[in-house]
Amino acid sequence: MSNNVCFLVFLSCLGVTSATNLEQTTIVIDGTRQIAEIDDNFVCATLDWWPPEKCNYDQCPWGYASLINLNLSSPLLAKAIQAFKALRIRIGGSLQDQVIYDVGDLKTPCSGFKKTGDGLFGFSEGCLHMERWDELNRFFHATGAIVTFGLNALYGREKLSGNAWGGEWDHTNTQDFMNYTVSKGYAIDSWEFGNELSGSGIGTSVSVELYGNDLIVLKDVIKNVYKSSRTKPLLLAPGGFYEEKWYSELFRLSGPGVLDVMTHHIYNLGPGNDPKLGSRILDPNYLSETVSGTFKNVDRTIQEHGPWASAWVGEAGGAFNSGGRQVSDTFINSFWYLDQFGMSSMHNTKVYCRQALVGGFYGLLEKETFVPNPDYYSALLWHRLMGKGVLGVQTNASEYLRTYVHCSKGRAGITILLINLSQQTTFTVAVSNGVKVVLQAESTKRRSFLETIKNKVSWVGNKASDGYLNREEYHLSPKDGDLRSKVMLLNGNPLEPTIAGDIPKLEPVRHGVKSPVYINPLSISFIVLPTFDAPACS
Repeated sequence: MSNNVCFLVFLSCLGVTSATNLEQTTIVIDGTRQIAEIDDNFVCATLDWWPPEKCNYDQCPWGYASLINLNLSSPLLAKAIQAFKALRIRIGGSLQDQVIYDVGDLKTPCSGFKKTGDGLFGFSEGCLHMERWDELNRFFHATGAIVTFGLNALYGREKLSGNAWGGEWDHTNTQDFMNYTVSKGYAIDSWEFGNELSGSGIGTSVSVELYGNDLIVLKDVIKNVYKSSRTKPLLLAPGGFYEEKWYSELFRLSGPGVLDVMTHHIYNLGPGNDPKLGSRILDPNYLSETVSGTFKNVDRTIQEHGPWASAWVGEAGGAFNSGGRQVSDTFINSFWYLDQFGMSSMHNTKVYCRQALVGGFYGLLEKETFVPNPDYYSALLWHRLMGKGVLGVQTNASEYLRTYVHCSKGRAGITILLINLSQQTTFTVAVSNGVKVVLQAESTKRRSFLETIKNKVSWVGNKASDGYLNREEYHLSPKDGDLRSKVMLLNGNPLEPTIAGDIPKLEPVRHGVKSPVYINPLSISFIVLPTFDAPACS
């Protein structure tokens, strides 16, 4: 095979064709100050309560993915969590406000969820037996998970008119559950109060006056239960959809220092069966206009009314009602997912919880096999590469190139996330620190297309041919160029569990630190620049 044919084959693996447009662009990064900061364990995934009978649009995509019946003995499930070293897991969802904890002096029997016409979301109350809680905690400990538990905020209340619930929250079952948890030495990072009960609610609502008082009660419960513990868990609320007046009032009513984290949910892509789901994900205007204001407003609400607290996205699945089949579990969804990571980070969102780790069509892992879907690898790369410090960036690129910059994680320099939503344009990217261009978009001599590809091939290896220090590049694309593929390619190689059942290594390609960066159409790239001078990152 001739060299030219070899290079063209390599090119096709990366999904590039000679028919694409080439656009030069410059991004200017301010490395002198951080504009925001995220948590070290920003990436979070949820585990839900839905039983197998949970269905949407004549499909029942949950199977045995519930906290109650998930197969905790699966080696691949454990390895998928362990790959993060410390993956944040949030336990909660629509049915959490119907979960009774099988401990203490219960007023009603503790039995499993059953389908019923008069129950919330079509199900009766359910039960968490302490034997299962023990199993879950052994699993969390073995995998290094950081756990947030969503508590039942309706216990003891009664239904009023419409979807409103009233009466006092009975905290005894929660307190008994916490006492059991502490007595067993189980590490809970944070307790969250209620799920989607704020504002007008989803199916059910609780007034802000009741909610604010409940948080004061719950804070006292936590203080009493953990009075002899070295570490104190955080208190999170309200786990609902952001409404400015309601959220601001919750701070006023609960008072300073009670609420540690304000959580909100995002499903900005619409229903899972919407045929426009795919096109929305690739529309830069849609990605921004529906949600960037929410991140900004949540941050502002906290600064003005509760500066002692921080913001988390407590649950986000993109498309609601279990996600979109052949969308949420395929490559195309990573354009939305990583864009949300980048956008929310710029507004001081500390943690972002994905619905779900397993279950529905939006699971990071397949529910039967636990084989990772593309978004799993996107999350893992972000977790390993993007540090806490968020840097300001300006660009002259078209709106189809989304750009986010962080201090690199655990090392010098910066990491750039580039998301190319364009179907035709390959971007060549120059990087400037505002004073000088530290990375050229193109060499001074116009190179042929084939020479460009030969230059791409020289990425592979440990030493760049020009003798400069190397940068690392992680280019993500779909298998066979199919945006609905469930197989993601990293630098042209498929990401799949090894024969031994391990999560594959995520190896970069390396290139001279001053050479041009190319971002192919409909692809995503992480670029690590170890020598970029960013005083804010030191």
